[in-house]
Amino acid sequence: MTLRRSLGRAARVPLVLALLVALSAAVAPPHRAAAAAPAAPAENGAVRGYIDAHSHLMSYEAFGGQLLCGKPFDQRGVRAALRDCPDHALNGAFAWFENFTRYGTPFGTHDPTGYPTFKDWPAWDSRTHQQVYYAWLERSWRAGQRILVNQLVANRQLCEIYPLKRNKCGEMDIIRLEAKRMREMETYIDQLSGGPGKGWFRIVRGPDEARGVIEAGKLAVVLGVETSEPFGCREIGGVPQCTRQDIDEGLDEMKELGVSSMFLCHKFDNALCGVRFDPGATGAVMNAGNFLGTGRFWQAETCTGAAHDNTIAPAGAVGGQVAELLRLLGQAGVTLPLYPPAPHCNVRGLTDLGAYMVKGLMKRHMLVEVDHMSVKAAGQTLTLLEDAQYSGVVSSHSWTDENYMRRIYSLGGMVTGYGHSADEFATEWKRNKSVHDSRYTFGYGYGLDANGMGPLPAPRADAQTNPLRYPFTSPVDPSVKLDRLSTGQRTWDLNTDGVANYGLVPDWIADMRNFGGPELINDMANGAEAYLQMWRRTENWTGGAWTN
Repeated sequence: MTLRRSLGRAARVPLVLALLVALSAAVAPPHRAAAAAPAAPAENGAVRGYIDAHSHLMSYEAFGGQLLCGKPFDQRGVRAALRDCPDHALNGAFAWFENFTRYGTPFGTHDPTGYPTFKDWPAWDSRTHQQVYYAWLERSWRAGQRILVNQLVANRQLCEIYPLKRNKCGEMDIIRLEAKRMREMETYIDQLSGGPGKGWFRIVRGPDEARGVIEAGKLAVVLGVETSEPFGCREIGGVPQCTRQDIDEGLDEMKELGVSSMFLCHKFDNALCGVRFDPGATGAVMNAGNFLGTGRFWQAETCTGAAHDNTIAPAGAVGGQVAELLRLLGQAGVTLPLYPPAPHCNVRGLTDLGAYMVKGLMKRHMLVEVDHMSVKAAGQTLTLLEDAQYSGVVSSHSWTDENYMRRIYSLGGMVTGYGHSADEFATEWKRNKSVHDSRYTFGYGYGLDANGMGPLPAPRADAQTNPLRYPFTSPVDPSVKLDRLSTGQRTWDLNTDGVANYGLVPDWIADMRNFGGPELINDMANGAEAYLQMWRRTENWTGGAWTN
């Protein structure tokens, strides 16, 4: 890339390290065969259970396969699954990416032992250690989780920058590998549960199959894709690197793999759509990554409507006439990281290829994920869906403008909130519910983004004076009683550890009762049903509307 050639080695190192930071946005005793959890009471055929609409079980295979430490399962057992990366050995001093994302500096240490002591990881603020070991997910399932949307994820730019690799950087190759690992995990849990088809972890391809799995008391696992260059749809110097044929062949392949939902863009502008900027200093570095990947910096204008993207730093660096000049230069392919006053909107929306992919998703009755799209692209996508009366739209982890929530709900789509602490999560739930459409069943859920190199819910600031009390009853399934989670020699407490791993999700939801009361808990318990109904409307879509 031009920027790489123009910088000396010493000058490139801080940029590369900073770019890496920005791109990161109790084992059970010897396992018994897992009996199906009893089906929770239902009314009028409705299922009851909560949903995670956005997590990443297999992201350890992404980014070169050496960045994330540990696996969600290993045939050799827990000791092999939950161990640190080789470059974290001794005291973690060489784990510079972990140190950057956790402490803001490449210098730091941690105990790398993992199982059985888990002195320093997993932790809510550790981005590079496994957060969804299967036994932790099993605890959440037993407490009432009934749907998990696993996003198959990859990022070529991060893979190319990170020096350690065992996998190639092609994004679609990694998506295929992660889908294979998901099937292997399903088989592994079947083996522990008595044989093929007997496990509690079931990958599903449609709403009817998912409903049957849930009615049997098991976890319905939906496959999604969140990647920056789907089907090679990168853009270099304004030139798309994919065609309509690539999109059609790619969507057909994803459907064959069992994928049911997809993002069009993730962290960088691509040939399909402009992205919703990361804010502040992180956004400035992501902007450099956009240049490295596409040959162009982000282009922003001052928004004129209520919806806007996050503000790029530095904001307000140019006035009106200069902003117009920059716009004209951008049209000619010349961009500079200089921006008008906030609020900022990405000038790039949904491209012709992007619109073709949205229509391709509809044609195949797949779900459209609007998070990470620029407000311009998201607005255009919602218009396409509205014109088609298509319900299959999801905002899964709080990465689209709140002004679009009403339009998503009016389509009969689904909204789930990011994994904030219980009090913040309850606030967002209340705001989103206030604009829901009463024609459709309302249910709520979360997008924990586990293993997505972002923080999990931190301990509440007032947890010591207003703690979650142990043991507690699952707020979704009253027949389930839970005490503190233990794995090996380590015991976690939500009040001091936050959601250190996926096994503490039931504790986190129980903590929400302090802030949203029975209404929030009931909406969480209706999350799986609301998702299934939305998915069924998507399956029943006839090209202009949907049928019951």
